[in-house]
Amino acid sequence: MQLARFPRLTLAHLPTPLEPMERLTAHLGEPRLLVKRDDCTGLALGGNKTRKLEFLMAEAQAQGADCIITTGGVQSNHVRQTAAAAARLGFDCHLVLGRTVPWNDPDYEATGNVQLDRLLGAELHLVAGDTDRNAAMAALADELSAAGRKPYVIPSGGSNAVGALGYVGCALELEEQANRQGLVIDYLMHATGSAGTQAGLIAGFHAVNSRTRVLGIDIDAEPEAVASKIRHIAGKTAASMDLAPPDDAATVVESGYAGAAYGLPTPEMAEAVRLAARLEGLVLDPVYTGKAMAGLIGLVRQGRFKSTDTVVFLHTGGAPGLFAYRSVFEG
Repeated sequence: MQLARFPRLTLAHLPTPLEPMERLTAHLGEPRLLVKRDDCTGLALGGNKTRKLEFLMAEAQAQGADCIITTGGVQSNHVRQTAAAAARLGFDCHLVLGRTVPWNDPDYEATGNVQLDRLLGAELHLVAGDTDRNAAMAALADELSAAGRKPYVIPSGGSNAVGALGYVGCALELEEQANRQGLVIDYLMHATGSAGTQAGLIAGFHAVNSRTRVLGIDIDAEPEAVASKIRHIAGKTAASMDLAPPDDAATVVESGYAGAAYGLPTPEMAEAVRLAARLEGLVLDPVYTGKAMAGLIGLVRQGRFKSTDTVVFLHTGGAPGLFAYRSVFEG
């Protein structure tokens, strides 16, 4: 499977490491656990969106854009990495940030990702949580176009068929690493929300007939909607590579770990963040990877895996978000 025919820039430090989690494996008893360190992609403290941005920013350049518009919540990891990519490539960057999380800690809009957005030179457009952010981005694009600019709009999470190519590449990278290490990866687990990461992984493993099963841990408290988006983007991504769509059964979204709503802490997340830190020296975040790790731990405790299985946890980054939730971990 070749990705070379798609325009792509070099933004990420690749390949990211694939490492054993021996102490967490011993703590839980089984199965064998490893971590794929996509928190180490390098761009403005790293994360999974950098892989997507290699393709999205290449398309922006090819279209002659001079500014970037994207959206996310106030503490979005995606917008932070987009702001960094824009700064590195010389684009102006506009971020439509929705106040979607009812979290009133004063740290929330002052620290973490939003602090880095400002440091990176992005222009922030803060909107109410019930705002149609796609419509807000379209209106901003019209305004910039009328002023003679050439905006390129990136959807939330960089999640479309172009961005998902970054995780087609990750699937191929994992296959190569597993072969080199003499591994057969039975399951790959990660946080799923805007759907592009899981869609790309599914399309990538489909392209090479891999036996690896992708398990997304829902962090939106909307598993059915997330699964529908994954299937749609995976099909579009496969079509762009001249492949038949993956089977619908390849889309698995595990519910029960998101809590009441996106961005709201849970006791299981806090336990998972502490365990990963104290057993493996891994820094997770409260919104995505902490809930995904809570899902992994929960499924292990439920006996969902065989002792002989090999399970890889995809660390999608997000550590800056910890600082916006300081009170959760410090009382």
